Amino acid sequence: MRIIITGSNGFLGQHLTDFLSKQGCEVIALSRGENQNRITKQLKYKSIDLTNAAAINAVIKELKPNVIIHNAAMSKPDVCHDNQDECHLQNVEATSYLLKAAAPFNPYFLYVSTDFIFGENGPHPETETPAPLNYYGQTKLMAEQLVRQSGLPHSIMRPVFIYGPAYENMRPTFLHWVRNSLLHNKKIKVVNDQRRTPTYVYDICKGVLAMIQKNVIGDFHLAGKDILSPYQMALAVAETLNLNANLIEPVTSETFPEPVIRAKNSGLKIDKAREILGYKPISFEEGIALTFSS
Repeated sequence: MRIIITGSNGFLGQHLTDFLSKQGCEVIALSRGENQNRITKQLKYKSIDLTNAAAINAVIKELKPNVIIHNAAMSKPDVCHDNQDECHLQNVEATSYLLKAAAPFNPYFLYVSTDFIFGENGPHPETETPAPLNYYGQTKLMAEQLVRQSGLPHSIMRPVFIYGPAYENMRPTFLHWVRNSLLHNKKIKVVNDQRRTPTYVYDICKGVLAMIQKNVIGDFHLAGKDILSPYQMALAVAETLNLNANLIEPVTSETFPEPVIRAKNSGLKIDKAREILGYKPISFEEGIALTFSS
């Protein structure tokens, strides 16, 4: 099985590349600039700008993939808010170019979306009507719609608050920030009026593999089973790693003014993934232990 993964230099991209390669898949990683992946040895990598339609056409024609996992995106909501033209180019137009290039080869197209396509009152099921609260969420929803209209066999995977081991050249996660702050005896303020379903990265990888193997069509939520505030997550990190929880101060979202609106009660329901994919996410405490044992 020949699989293209876009955005392979990112956190999820590197882990997906590593995981699927170890499952015996022929993975070709696509991203901008030099290959940043230091996990997978002998990785097949191509540097590409996904906003260049001609370059995408050439790569897809050359590789003729069986599966495309479109993971690349401009994903920081604040940056997207301040750079809306670039956000639209990266998240919507690039998806359109990729879908058009893939059409003659009819690969299975798995689009990595986000919980940001929804509004408040989470956790959300796949059937809930989207109501994005910011421009990032709007562009991801636009891209979802392009995928559905493409005529390709496709699925849409939505994760939320991804965490896990951070290897060389990976951006550290929230958990790493908490641990490093507490290790240096630094006091931190963490919001306690938001709810998320934090997701261990290898649970996502296993879920994606199941989606590909079962050739499922439609929307699937791959998230954790625990509904927690960032403050509760920080406390769990301290407890699991035997660090000083007294350094963690609970605060409200108003403590950190942001230019974009974010849902206070977000998260995703995973009943569909459990039933159809056999998805079995680990607990948050297990995820913490695995994150820092690697």
